[in-house]
Amino acid sequence: MHIAVGASTAGAHTAGAGDDAVILTELDDAGRLLGQPETVARDRFPHEVARRERLSPRWVWDDTRRWYPQLLAHDVVVERCVDLRLCHAILRASSATASSELALAPVSPWDAPATWAEQGQPDTLFELGVQRGRDDEAGLDPVEEFRLQRAAVAGAPDPNRLSLLLAAESAGSLIAIEMQHAGLPWNAARHNELLVDLLGERPQPGQRPARMHELLVEIRAAIDDPTANPDSPVELVKSLRRAGIDVSSTNRWELARHEHPVIEPLLAYKKLSRLLTANGWNWIDSWVEGGRFRPVYVPGGVVTGRWAADGGGALQLPHQVRGAVIADPGWMFVVADAAQLEPRILTAMSGDRAMAAAGRDRDLYDGIVASGAVDTRAHAKVGMLGAMYGGTTGESGRMLPRLARAYPDAIRFVEEAARLGESGAVVSTHLGRSSPLPSAQWREAQDDAQQEGASEAVQTRAKTARRSWGRFTRNFVVQGTAAEWALSWMAGLRRRLVLLGPGLPLRDRPHLVFFLHDEIVVHTPAALADTVAAEVRAAAEDAGRLLFGAVPVQFPVTVAVVDSYDKAKA
Repeated sequence: MHIAVGASTAGAHTAGAGDDAVILTELDDAGRLLGQPETVARDRFPHEVARRERLSPRWVWDDTRRWYPQLLAHDVVVERCVDLRLCHAILRASSATASSELALAPVSPWDAPATWAEQGQPDTLFELGVQRGRDDEAGLDPVEEFRLQRAAVAGAPDPNRLSLLLAAESAGSLIAIEMQHAGLPWNAARHNELLVDLLGERPQPGQRPARMHELLVEIRAAIDDPTANPDSPVELVKSLRRAGIDVSSTNRWELARHEHPVIEPLLAYKKLSRLLTANGWNWIDSWVEGGRFRPVYVPGGVVTGRWAADGGGALQLPHQVRGAVIADPGWMFVVADAAQLEPRILTAMSGDRAMAAAGRDRDLYDGIVASGAVDTRAHAKVGMLGAMYGGTTGESGRMLPRLARAYPDAIRFVEEAARLGESGAVVSTHLGRSSPLPSAQWREAQDDAQQEGASEAVQTRAKTARRSWGRFTRNFVVQGTAAEWALSWMAGLRRRLVLLGPGLPLRDRPHLVFFLHDEIVVHTPAALADTVAAEVRAAAEDAGRLLFGAVPVQFPVTVAVVDSYDKAKA
């Protein structure tokens, strides 16, 4: 059974957050009404949801962020939902539903106000931006939208896969709000101690911490420039060039290639500057309250399906401050990360049995070395990353032919995805999330290169754009499917954790508190830590079977039970 949730505005199904009544409508799997809609006062909404949860419905609403926080504030946890906005974005773009009524409809308030493609090319290939809808739409009918979505799925070549993707995406929306609600335990005093150890005491506004000031003195002395400003990339490049250091940027990889007394203090300064800016004292003031950091995740915020973070830097917590993540008294963290997730995903998608054998019951990269394909684990890793991200130069380019001979099915799979991208075609993940089409500028560049008499510069520009987009589609299929696996892993684990504390509020039983692409953190009573660790491993095995069936590919996870996050990989 499905129950659509909408806010009452003159009797219509809408989702205005400020309205004082909620309409609940029971639906069947196709979106047809099972009875008359029922209107309840908004302050009764949590009670009505809790009462109906006993029937294990799937709640259908426009945006989990709009409805779920109110429920959690009343200790009401829902088992399942359909996040219509997230599902709408998938179905609008999927090649599997391209001929559906939903995909062919004009742009509506269900669509994000601006997608990454409309904003132009991203600064880097995979920083594709956060997609969010407005919070003030009116006139959104969840019942009609659900009907259109179900019809689109029913008409897809493989509706089961697409249904699984939508269920996983919606489960992720619940998990994201639950992690924000529960919060990641964070000891602000310990964070301050870590900052003082690294930077010195907290400076006055507008001043640098003591350690950064010391490094600044070293930098200026090393290049004999009393005005050098390492906080300004443009000015710093000029200062370095005046000192005879030929650089075009302040990228740390470029700086590290030069031998000069300024390089070591400069790199140290940049590292501390990043820490101060991203997770310094101002971060503590802004993001830590009541002993909790409450990350604001954006499911599906990246075009591949990966999550993004809306402030707080939840997906970029540096190791220097993880010692401030300390479990509550009597509680522990269970920290787990999936080993070599993306290459294992590639193995399963391509059906490469030789690579599956290389990763059976051991580290995949060690297995590749043992097979004789390459000589060191470092070469195996850089070669596989090159295959998935399109590295054709340096060590990755040198390793690729060896991997292609040893694992032809896997390498052929990503090469085909790259070829499709270079031709301007769409590629899709295992469950059916499709890549966007190249931008209008990209197509214009290709058209210009085909014109008679096109200059060498025009042709080179078009070729560079083709290869760049091919690198994107090459990785899209792998990274996107890895995101699907991670969602399935978390969704399965979430169900298992509920059973370890039936009837208890979210914060009083084991619960997810942090997620980073292929790594999760569970906060659990210490007495249940070993049980939770076993459930984490079992959920990973379930996710592999759910996506790929009986293929002989393992998805092992490394699990640590610790009282502070920094000890997980000590």
